[in-house]
Amino acid sequence: MNTVRQLDRVVIRFAGDSGDGMQLTGDRFTAETAKLGNDLSTLPNFPAEIRAPAGTLPGVSSFQIHFADTDILTPGDAPGVLVAMNPAALKANLPDLPGGATIVVNSDEFTARNLKKVGYQANPLEDDSLEPYQVHAVPLTSLTIEALSNFDIGKNEAARAKNMFALGLISWLYSRPTDTTEAFISKKFAARPELAQANIAALRAGHAYGETTESFAVRYEVPPASLQPGTYRNITGNLALAYGIVAAGVRAKLPVFLGAYPITPASDILHELSRHKRFGVTTFQAEDEIAAVGAALGASYGGALGVTTSSGPGIALKSETISLAVSLELPLVIVDVQRAGPSTGLPTKTEQADLMMALYGRHGEAPIAVVAPCTPADCFDAAIEACRIAVTYRTPVMLLSDGYLANGSEPWRLPDVSALPDLTVEFASGPNHILDDGTEVFWPYKRDPETLARPWAVPGTPGLQHRIGGLEKRDGTGDISYDPANHDFMVRTRAARIDRIEVPDVVVEDPEGEADVLVLGWGSTYGPIGAACRALRQRGLHIAQAHLRHLNPMPANLAEVLAGYKRVVVPEMNLGQLSAVLRARFGVDVVAYNQVRGLPFTSQELETVLEEVVKNV
Repeated sequence: MNTVRQLDRVVIRFAGDSGDGMQLTGDRFTAETAKLGNDLSTLPNFPAEIRAPAGTLPGVSSFQIHFADTDILTPGDAPGVLVAMNPAALKANLPDLPGGATIVVNSDEFTARNLKKVGYQANPLEDDSLEPYQVHAVPLTSLTIEALSNFDIGKNEAARAKNMFALGLISWLYSRPTDTTEAFISKKFAARPELAQANIAALRAGHAYGETTESFAVRYEVPPASLQPGTYRNITGNLALAYGIVAAGVRAKLPVFLGAYPITPASDILHELSRHKRFGVTTFQAEDEIAAVGAALGASYGGALGVTTSSGPGIALKSETISLAVSLELPLVIVDVQRAGPSTGLPTKTEQADLMMALYGRHGEAPIAVVAPCTPADCFDAAIEACRIAVTYRTPVMLLSDGYLANGSEPWRLPDVSALPDLTVEFASGPNHILDDGTEVFWPYKRDPETLARPWAVPGTPGLQHRIGGLEKRDGTGDISYDPANHDFMVRTRAARIDRIEVPDVVVEDPEGEADVLVLGWGSTYGPIGAACRALRQRGLHIAQAHLRHLNPMPANLAEVLAGYKRVVVPEMNLGQLSAVLRARFGVDVVAYNQVRGLPFTSQELETVLEEVVKNV
């Protein structure tokens, strides 16, 4: 009989060839883990090629999940369990494993041909190279084929279900249910019931193998986390962002129009929003990035909430139209799901290198608001905030997500819709200015005294005809103007409108109030920074943490906060873009810590760096 041992946390990585279904396997294990009530964080990692050569190192795809009985902030620095479906998966991921880690490997794939593909001179399952680890060599492929021998499917189709066998085994090992996955499989293969039944049988066979084999003397349980009361679901950043846009349209009582061109890793937002026509969402897959943003801006001109989504290369193409939106002073939400560049770069890897482009990447003086979410679930709130700013201040807003947030997932507590901000828009309905002779007229650039926003006049409204275009406008009337003084005034007014955007003060986490070092982050560095600071405090070191959601304008109290610490450390997945902005705006001697590996920081590396700063301040 197996011994059951309780753990407080586990990090598991599923790895295999691109065609082995590791992302699906990880997704299903995550769904079952979320159902049990654990806190969790995930990190999918896959090649850019649609199908890299089978069995090679470039073709390895992986999915890492960290789950625990308490709140966690990252998908884990290193996996304690590796499920390797072939020699390439083992070799690619072995350097990340700590000593004593558990390895479950598909021994059927360790043939001389597959070993040679990745440079193994000898079979690592037969020499002493894996001695530091707990290795379980399981013939996953042959066991799956045997389990499905009574099904009317080919041998190759049976072999493809080996990921479900592996999922069943790991689900048994870590006491995860499988009923939700069975329902998922039935729905996924509804058109081919024999395949559905075969995959369910493979899942059950893997679970039964765990129960009956003598290879695993211990199985594990991770109790549910103590989370804030409410209804939860697991959510990725892209899905949360799409839901946030839908919610913003409902709360603004506006139709939503998405103009987009498919690009990794932003395409899922287009796919998801296309499912929500019943909420007044229209999606347009354009022929290119320029057409996509032009259509979105046209929709805003017509009285809709215009949104466009892309990644760095696409944002570069959209820049001229974004400048036009600045000149027209119309709401436009631009979602940039950042990826590693330059050029095509590493399209499936993450980076934070588009901040300077978001702040300054347009011709002329064309400031826009910039907002960045910090976790996958926070993408929902950040999307609503970006829409709030856009419709209130009649400005383009850049929403800076990234590949780590987009594809990663975590539990999300469903919000009370009635508690979401009221974004109701009042369109212009009649004349708003009286001329000296008493005539009532409509001035399209007569501004709200508080927000400096101009009226939003929907085309076709009687009496509100006005000029539109990219040429400079005269203040108030909107007539074309080449007057130098007027141009200077309009440029400064557009900048002042951004500066007037109301954003919350930055909040500092400094429990003891004795820290001399502040760690300031933005975007997806939130989790690793938080985990590192938490670990240092547990060791008795004093350190403060703050995180920026609003990057333009920045919080009004930021200068005071920065001046209150002897050292300010800014970790970024770029070469120091926020650090450069802080030095320029506030004259702060920032300590920059930067990496551009296409992967998020680990909390351990940040802990080491921050400890050195704290001890030498």
